[in-house]
Amino acid sequence: AERSNAAVERALNAVRVEAQAGRNVMPALVEAVKAYATVGEMNGALRDVYGRFQEPTNLWRRAD
Repeated sequence: AERSNAAVERALNAVRVEAQAGRNVMPALVEAVKAYATVGEMNGALRDVYGRFQEPTNLWRRAD
């Protein structure tokens, strides 16, 4: 009830911009928390830029 969705979107967009630029995203994440963004929303913003980690599956394959 205390959250402004517009403020959350601005904060999440700032996270995306900082991540895309390769800068430190922590200050933008702190602002997102102050705007009441959820962990999932912040994670989604970072996933938009960096993608989702997928563990390599061929690490244990023998090199013959």
